[in-house]
Amino acid sequence: MKKEYDFTDAQQGKFYRPVEELDIPIYLDKEVKSFFMKNIKDKRDDFSLSKIINSLIKQDIEISKKLAY
Repeated sequence: MKKEYDFTDAQQGKFYRPVEELDIPIYLDKEVKSFFMKNIKDKRDDFSLSKIINSLIKQDIEISKKLAY
């Protein structure tokens, strides 16, 4: 290691990413993934597993909100 480093042209925060921007991977159980891949993929041309799961979670949130009141 050098005794001194020259940071004259360095850019502060170049590789910094706020936590809010991170996409956290979510792993589905094999049975759950298999269900969607078999039953929905064949029926929809615009199939996106991510869109389907997000839609279901949003519906669940709305149901939870209604039950909470």
